[in-house]
Amino acid sequence: MTTVLKLGGSVITDKSEPETVASDQLETLIVTLATEAQTEQLVLVHGGGSFGHYHADKHEITPTDGERDAEDIFAVHDAMCRLNRHVIDICHDHGLPALPVAPLSNATRDSDGDLTIQTAVIEQLLTEGFIPVLFGDVVSQVSAGATILSGDEIVTSLASSLEADRVGLCSTEPGVYDRQQNVINKITAYEPIKDAVGSAEQTDVTGGMAMKVRSLLDLETNSHIFDSSQLADFLQGQSVGTTICTEQWLIPLQVFDIVLYVSLSERCSPSLANLTVPI
Repeated sequence: MTTVLKLGGSVITDKSEPETVASDQLETLIVTLATEAQTEQLVLVHGGGSFGHYHADKHEITPTDGERDAEDIFAVHDAMCRLNRHVIDICHDHGLPALPVAPLSNATRDSDGDLTIQTAVIEQLLTEGFIPVLFGDVVSQVSAGATILSGDEIVTSLASSLEADRVGLCSTEPGVYDRQQNVINKITAYEPIKDAVGSAEQTDVTGGMAMKVRSLLDLETNSHIFDSSQLADFLQGQSVGTTICTEQWLIPLQVFDIVLYVSLSERCSPSLANLTVPI
């Protein structure tokens, strides 16, 4: 079984202070990984928090606005490498065979911004029993210099290419909130919840909750958004936080003069999806 797990930058750093690791929180998460993980293969991804976001904002580099100044590009990459070293060191302290994989060296975007991550190294590391640790970074983009690659985009790309069985995003929130600030148990489409999650431009340089939900809906595997208190349960295979899954097949079922559309998606439990007008 392959699990792709992201530790959010806001979880492992203090975003109110540039380049500040939330050391106690990070160690707690890594200890949980070391003691609770029940997966044959684990890919770990972490966000930028007060490291990458600080420098990306300073140099005005975004996922769509590129930069050609090598020093500015390196400032973002170097900050992320230093945060990654903190993560790797704590993994090693607790017996996890973690090794860094820098996206700047193995990922690119084409002129349309479409991402390609070379997975051969990642797959080989998994085969050899290691835990690849990737992170939000800058990547080369055709005709744009270098742009920001978020940890969330890495997660969705790898979950698809590696055919992951489990996908989790550990954030500062226990899930996705509705407009009454209650956690939504399951999301199967973006439109019904778009007003609750807001615009993708409202938070940091890489998007926020709206972008997370929209990208995760494209996966063929269930994904979960949850907070650090639920990490152990996620690692043990439980459904936690908000589960995101697209109901892919709607089967018409006629009952008297009413047509019901029932979802038979492999990803979500069968549910009543829609009720049409009488035929």
